Amino acid sequence: MTNYQDKLGGLANKLKTAPTQPPIQKVQPVKPLAPDKSTEVQFNNWIPKTLLKQLKTFCIEHEQSLKELNIQALKLYLKSKQPNTKNTE
Repeated sequence: MTNYQDKLGGLANKLKTAPTQPPIQKVQPVKPLAPDKSTEVQFNNWIPKTLLKQLKTFCIEHEQSLKELNIQALKLYLKSKQPNTKNTE
């Protein structure tokens, strides 16, 4: 028990005599934010399995994502259904 008290007493003296050094905070650059996804929404639908395979194959061959292909296809479809109006995209 006296050994324990000696250790505690020595620690208290060390804390009293040791100069205090405030911690130094490391400054790191701010990471750029991800693109704003608030303009995007999730779109799910069921399609035949063979069609999905064809789409994936097409995307791989043309180095395009399924998302990009879907967006282009939907825009083209809507453009073809609009009567004689000019589309900017």
